Amino acid sequence: MTGRELRKQFLQFFEERGHAIVPSSSLVPQNDPTLLFTNAGMVQFKDVFLGKDLRNYSRATTAQRCVRAGGKHNDLENVGHTARHHTFFEMMGNFSFGDYFKKDAIQYGWDFLTGTLGLPKDRLWVTVYQDDDEAFNLWKDMIGIPIDRIVRMGKKDNFWSMGDTGPCGPCSEILIDQGEEMRCGDNCGIGKCDCDRYLELWNLVFMQFDRDASGTLTPLPKPSIDTGMGLERVAAVMQGKHSNFESDLFAPMLRFTEEISGKKYGDNPQDSASMRVIADHLRSTTFLISDGVLPANDGRGYVLRRIMRRAARHGKMLGITEPFLYKGIQVVVDAMKDEYREIADHCQHVIQVTLNEERRFGHTLNQGLDLLNKLVEATERQKSSVLDGKEIFKLYDTFGFPLDLAQDVAKDHNLTIDMDAFDREMNAQRTRARESWKGSGEVAISEIYQTVSNTIPATRFSGYQTMEERDATLLAIIKDQQVVTAAASGERVELIFDVTPCYGESGGQVGDTGMIAMADGSVAATITNTTKPVPQLFVHHVAVERGELRTGQKMTIHVDEDRRKRTRRNHTSTHLLNAALRDVLGDHVKQSGSLVTPERFRFDFTHFSAIDEDEIRRIETIVNDGIRTNTPVETKEVGLDEALDMGALAFFEEKYGDKVRVVQIPGLSMELCGGTHAVATGEIGLFKLLNENSVAAGVRRIEALTGEAALAYIQQEEQQFRRATALLKASPEEVSARIEKLLASSKEQEREVERLKMKLATLQTDALIDQARNIRGVKVLAARVDHLDSKGLRNFADVLKGKLQSGIVVLATVEDGQRVSLISAVTKDLVGTYHAGNIIKEIARLVGGSGGGRPDMAQAGGKSPEKLPEAIEKVFQVVESWPA
Repeated sequence: MTGRELRKQFLQFFEERGHAIVPSSSLVPQNDPTLLFTNAGMVQFKDVFLGKDLRNYSRATTAQRCVRAGGKHNDLENVGHTARHHTFFEMMGNFSFGDYFKKDAIQYGWDFLTGTLGLPKDRLWVTVYQDDDEAFNLWKDMIGIPIDRIVRMGKKDNFWSMGDTGPCGPCSEILIDQGEEMRCGDNCGIGKCDCDRYLELWNLVFMQFDRDASGTLTPLPKPSIDTGMGLERVAAVMQGKHSNFESDLFAPMLRFTEEISGKKYGDNPQDSASMRVIADHLRSTTFLISDGVLPANDGRGYVLRRIMRRAARHGKMLGITEPFLYKGIQVVVDAMKDEYREIADHCQHVIQVTLNEERRFGHTLNQGLDLLNKLVEATERQKSSVLDGKEIFKLYDTFGFPLDLAQDVAKDHNLTIDMDAFDREMNAQRTRARESWKGSGEVAISEIYQTVSNTIPATRFSGYQTMEERDATLLAIIKDQQVVTAAASGERVELIFDVTPCYGESGGQVGDTGMIAMADGSVAATITNTTKPVPQLFVHHVAVERGELRTGQKMTIHVDEDRRKRTRRNHTSTHLLNAALRDVLGDHVKQSGSLVTPERFRFDFTHFSAIDEDEIRRIETIVNDGIRTNTPVETKEVGLDEALDMGALAFFEEKYGDKVRVVQIPGLSMELCGGTHAVATGEIGLFKLLNENSVAAGVRRIEALTGEAALAYIQQEEQQFRRATALLKASPEEVSARIEKLLASSKEQEREVERLKMKLATLQTDALIDQARNIRGVKVLAARVDHLDSKGLRNFADVLKGKLQSGIVVLATVEDGQRVSLISAVTKDLVGTYHAGNIIKEIARLVGGSGGGRPDMAQAGGKSPEKLPEAIEKVFQVVESWPA
């Protein structure tokens, strides 16, 4: 049975038993500030288990893509060295939300494994929680497993909890005995060792308690089921393999590593381990980038970067010297695109990101080797045999330099690495990462909105059709995170109605503003913002103007029409811009974020270099051409798969339901979008691109204006240009040449001024030399020199060093009347005794600054010129007290 057939049979088995097949969610968790990545099948159902999210099904089944390579669940360093560890894997699971419980969960698990898959019953073992007699008896009496194959385990192994408080309960694992040949020793057995003879296949979690802060367990009114079974390990068992990597799921990736390296899997243990690393990491790289993660120096991006660089490092260990991982992305896509179409949609983008990161790592590796060689030389000069672990960690953490490579280099020089110091730095870094990690990057949804959403109907949004809603019923009032029944004049509260024309902030578009009127037409409240803290609620943030608002009242809601129209013009422009970017730059361009306001918009997208002037002109022209066509903007609701089949663009971080809204500008653009849009492109009027820059590795940002704002910007630019032509007394065609001539003249004059300043300073040379003091047999010159900038100061210090021949020079100047510049210089014969950088650090503190530099030359700055006399005198004291 292939892995694909196994996945299909699992989902089909539970669908036939009343379970909804729910697609895998993104590897980037939604609305969860606690998780780095989706690491289990239950993650997308967390709020359902907590009662915060209501679904139209009470049974579900999934094949969920998961990553365990950071945070609490981190298998990264084990991958390649064991038969089972992966960074990326698929977890198959079935879930009950207050529907069936232990009896059915156990029966389903047994029936699938022994019936559908045909695994031998006499080789299956189970574990139960030590106090869970109910589960023990179900396995014994209902299933008929002999009691000697039912093992009671403690809380560490067989009691699961979502957190310190909340839903929790015992679990039961189903294991298979893989035979005596897999035995690890005399003490081999369940709970006694970690070998693969007794291999866990499936974990059934029985959520039956609610644990409070004191640790008290209270039975849940509706117990639930959460199960998880790794596709890779069950596929290996079904195919008679003792390693997940030997299953058909990894075969294409291993064949790729064989072809690219010229080596055969299985011939050499070390090479085979490297091949397993690459095969695994290719899968996680493909899926993480497809889900919108990009290599970075923190958070998810840092984990992805480590995965990619670890794979690249193992490629080098196989003798692969050129970038190669990017070639393997297509292999993963071809193997898994039928189940995960999004990786096919993003394939070219993933390839480009991977290639860029490989090139970057090659450069980083060379930098790291240079620094490591310098560290080796310094260590050998000091007659030491141990490399500083702290410095090695810096190479590892800052440059991604592999520890094993550092160890190889150290070994070549008969050196070792201080691993205690390295481990201390690693633990400190992990602590910092945990403290700084912000989870999904989203604010956790306030409990009050979850509570309210479970007590009132979902808000109906009428804003696509109208900007005024009469007879809207006020369903809830929230003040200071508490539900109240009334709000008085002068109070700021949040209102929720049964229906609203106000767009709630989402998808990058800001929320609507407006006003709420009473039945008599008088203004009751001003709407300052509209948000959607949970998908089914539109929350109006208001200032009550007069009277008293009470739940149950009928009111009229008015959208600020002018503001909405300006916003929707900008939103439609983002669609035209997205299409133009793909047309000019290529299909690898993917939207990775946006902010649409009435005044302007910004648009973030994946691209790997700055856009040149010619490309910017072409992009602007294409967008404005689309505006002039005055093409009607069409919208319709269809199923997600149908929309994607139509060619509609979907975006990384959006969470789509079964039904999606397609916004189409025929012949120009088609995207999935829930925002408000212009009736036709001509409504936009004009598009003007303001600037383009980088916001992250591989992510660019464009800011732009439309309509009246774009026209006003162009008029202002023209006014400034006309003023410039008047000041330069030049025609428009002559402006650039005239400015270039003026700049060249100005630079020449600046150089002449600096020459004159230097000449003036050198006239003081003899007088300054006479001021030098003899401190402990060393000539020390410390003085203030005016009319020199920091560069002139440095040059003059060199002149004075030459005059002294042997000595220390410290010069100071004040620029713009408030900034202190300091320079410290030590002649070559004294560098072994005195350090210019250390001298300048001592002096700089007195003038409220800091600095440093080389032993022979150092600079510093400060902000307290009034302290300069004291600082100059301090130079002599520092030299006087210098260690012998």
